Amino acid sequence: MKTLLQEDRLLPVFVRFCLVGGVGFVADAGSLQLLVSPGGLSPYASRVLSYLFAATVTWRLNRSFTFTACSNDCWQGQWLRYVAVNAIGGGMNYGIFALAVFLSGLVRHHLYLGVAAGSAVGLAVNFAASRFWVFRRVDGGLSG
Repeated sequence: MKTLLQEDRLLPVFVRFCLVGGVGFVADAGSLQLLVSPGGLSPYASRVLSYLFAATVTWRLNRSFTFTACSNDCWQGQWLRYVAVNAIGGGMNYGIFALAVFLSGLVRHHLYLGVAAGSAVGLAVNFAASRFWVFRRVDGGLSG
């Protein structure tokens, strides 16, 4: 019996999604550190900004590398859908991050650990939302 990831060429799409997520992690954690250390902002407020930056980076990479969703003229609404539907995974991501920062001195000193914990939790939700709603082909078929 095939698993969900083995059907319909889903495994290679998921692997590409995870690779893009790795780039997003670097964008998120790096911009967070820049906002907190030299910028002097709180890690909580900075995380909202770093998440939006990383979401934009991953949307663009997923659009060109992971999924083959639509032509170049549909990008405006697609970015809004991407941010909106990934807000569920993003909310989970932020909640885990905030909890880890609150509870752990280690995470407060190494914020990337909190970003990693939050990212792992939001991965499955964001993949499903991206695959089945944001990057759905114009003809109604699945992308990837």
